[in-house]
Amino acid sequence: MAKVKTKFYCTECGYESPKWYGKCPGCQAWNTMIEATETIVKTAGMNSSLFHNSKEKPLPIVEIESDQEPRILTGIAELNRVLGGGVVPGSLVLVGGDPGIGKSTLLLQTSNELARTGLRVLYVSGEESVRQTKLRADRLGALSPNLYVLCETNLETIEEAVDNMKPQFLVIDSIQTVYLPEVTSAPGSVAQVRECTARFMRIAKGLGIATVLVGHVTKEGAIAGPRLLEHMVDCVLYFEGERHHTYRLLRAVKNRFGSTNEIGIFEMGEEGLREVANPSELFLSERPLGVAGSTVVASMEGTRPVLVELQALIATTHFPSPRRMGTGVDHHRMGLIIAVLEKRMGMFLQNQDAYLNVAGGVRLDEPAVDLAIAVSIASSFKDMPTKPYDVIFGEVGLTGEVRAVSRAEQRVREAEKLGFKRVIMPEKSLKGWTPPKGLEIIGVGTVADALAAALN
Repeated sequence: MAKVKTKFYCTECGYESPKWYGKCPGCQAWNTMIEATETIVKTAGMNSSLFHNSKEKPLPIVEIESDQEPRILTGIAELNRVLGGGVVPGSLVLVGGDPGIGKSTLLLQTSNELARTGLRVLYVSGEESVRQTKLRADRLGALSPNLYVLCETNLETIEEAVDNMKPQFLVIDSIQTVYLPEVTSAPGSVAQVRECTARFMRIAKGLGIATVLVGHVTKEGAIAGPRLLEHMVDCVLYFEGERHHTYRLLRAVKNRFGSTNEIGIFEMGEEGLREVANPSELFLSERPLGVAGSTVVASMEGTRPVLVELQALIATTHFPSPRRMGTGVDHHRMGLIIAVLEKRMGMFLQNQDAYLNVAGGVRLDEPAVDLAIAVSIASSFKDMPTKPYDVIFGEVGLTGEVRAVSRAEQRVREAEKLGFKRVIMPEKSLKGWTPPKGLEIIGVGTVADALAAALN
């Protein structure tokens, strides 16, 4: 028999409790617990029937055949790169991003490219009408006859349309607008989002349909709803960027079929999103030359080398505690490098505010950007500009040494392709490959050596 039970869920982290709390015990957020009802069905002998009905038997891992997952190319190279080579049939992908960032535009363009190849594509919109979607499609040129549009929020109606049409690619925009009539809570609640995602997962796995869910994000930038969503899906993508800038970054934070280090770069225009084939050229297009505090660093985003401009500003403070602010880099790492410059290089930065910015809105997490950060800060502090055609990378240790980094050859090749004349890098990374001709390579072992080469 069915029994109705009331529980309280946290809208931030998905923590559930039989009673209400003003402060969530899971994420410590205030006033985020909401009430939801759920139906529990008790069946006698459930554990025994589970074993009797199971047809799968344990197999030794050496006897299991390892097949390469088939891929569906989306027609958008940057999206294929982030997904690990294309969309896997039967996979469930969750795409999140700020409102107005371009999630619907990207997925409508992707749907059109797949429909042009002859695949049946169903685009389900719960936030826009059919006419609104058609206006967007006219602007983007997404007018393939194999692209079907359905404006519906009832999950049962969507399932019926999927069963009748048998699409090969399904887009749900967005998961927060879909509701299941059996669940009494409102659309967008934790219970609705969880149950609807579970039903879409069964659709994707059972029918072999590649399914993409669009998810809203909270004010902190995380996908709204319980964290269970990110565990249920196969791939989680974040569409990032400033709404007032033209470029967008597509980043994978979870991918069961590929790497999570890849990024895709797009530029927003009147006719939709355009792929950026050379992101380094884009990020360096507005770089000022001969300005103190500006350096170029060679960073790796997955398997792709990207040259990005670092800007540092050191200014005297009138407060007892100087400010340390970093945009696009870890500010804790920034404080560590400032301490190394004070201790090993004798720079008095205790009465100086330090600001660091990565131009273009890119976030750099790898330690290979340490040396460029140190050179940028020293350049602004001494008011001595670096040479405009220098590229710098390397990891900095607490004793002031410069450590080797991975994929040094690819970073150098990217610098050569963009016309840079000199590269300052760890001397221990020079082994095992031949530098290109016409490019001066300076190997350094300490931060002092790097500053002497960059600021003279």
